[in-house]
Amino acid sequence: MLASCSAADAKQPTPSTAPVPAEVTVVTLRTESVPLQTELAGRTAPFRSAEVRPQVTGIIKSRLFREGANVHEGEVLYQIDPSVYRTAQARARAELASAEANLVTAQVRAERYAELVKINAVSKQEFDDARAAGKQAIAAVEQGRALLGSARINLDFTRLVAPIPGRIGRSSVTQGALVTASQPQPLAIIQQLDPIFVDVTQSSVQLLQLKRLLASGGAIPASASVSLKLEDGTDYAERGELQFTDVTVDPSTGSVTLRALFPNPDGMLLPGMYVRALINEATNPRAILAPQRGITRDVKGQATALLVDEHDKVELRTLTTGRAIGDSWLVTSGLRAGERLIVEGVDKVKPGMQVKATPVDIAAGS
Repeated sequence: MLASCSAADAKQPTPSTAPVPAEVTVVTLRTESVPLQTELAGRTAPFRSAEVRPQVTGIIKSRLFREGANVHEGEVLYQIDPSVYRTAQARARAELASAEANLVTAQVRAERYAELVKINAVSKQEFDDARAAGKQAIAAVEQGRALLGSARINLDFTRLVAPIPGRIGRSSVTQGALVTASQPQPLAIIQQLDPIFVDVTQSSVQLLQLKRLLASGGAIPASASVSLKLEDGTDYAERGELQFTDVTVDPSTGSVTLRALFPNPDGMLLPGMYVRALINEATNPRAILAPQRGITRDVKGQATALLVDEHDKVELRTLTTGRAIGDSWLVTSGLRAGERLIVEGVDKVKPGMQVKATPVDIAAGS
């Protein structure tokens, strides 16, 4: 019996000491066309703004608009008492008529003396005086016409009209108030709100990075399309277009101003509102997006990732990441298309370990 038991024990297999490979989930990276978008904070500004100021002095006789209403270009807003300026125009017209009458007399005298001086009936001095008087009469007529024109302009200035179309704000004066020419305080302000500007600021560092990417051929310019998010978090229905980028960097903030133009048919956007603009700056046709859950940071703050090589071993890689796009990082260097990035089981493995990789679709992994 002892012999048979020993033989049976000798036939039992010994347990294996080989480690079981850890199971990880990997995403196979690939290049894709990715729009480079930037979300920036900004404020709205009127497309055009004009201050209504008097150009003549007088008493406000009437106000002809409703505060907060839309006004048209050329619409009469205020009427200054025109009586003084009507009288000035009538006086200028009379002075012009007198100058024109004197001109006729002076011209006739100069023509008559021109004939008489030929036969020595008048002296040459008298003829020169008559000719000079004729020229003075011509100048007096021109002066009278200029004064009449000035009086007519001043009379027209008693009607204060809207220089631009738009929405007018509150009036700073009422009927009966005295206003003076070129006074510092405007009577009202008109702002054109359709379309409307949105001014946002972007870091000069981000602008330099984008320019280098465009110069290197790593990105192609995108359409300058801009979408907007309002203060309450809702999306603005209309899309705008980027108009220009300022050529000066603000030394206090290190940023540049970008201006976009948006339609505002319903008047929802008002000047000074806080908004967030999503700007399509360019398109990277060969971008690599790595899921954020597969990217970690080392003690130096550098981005790192664990990959599975062709021998199913773990490899540590240091990366350079750009902006976040959705729940992925845009990787600018350190990863190549076709490599397998570990997205699940990162905490169970170390570089050099043998693993069993289970692939997952990049859409699910991202």
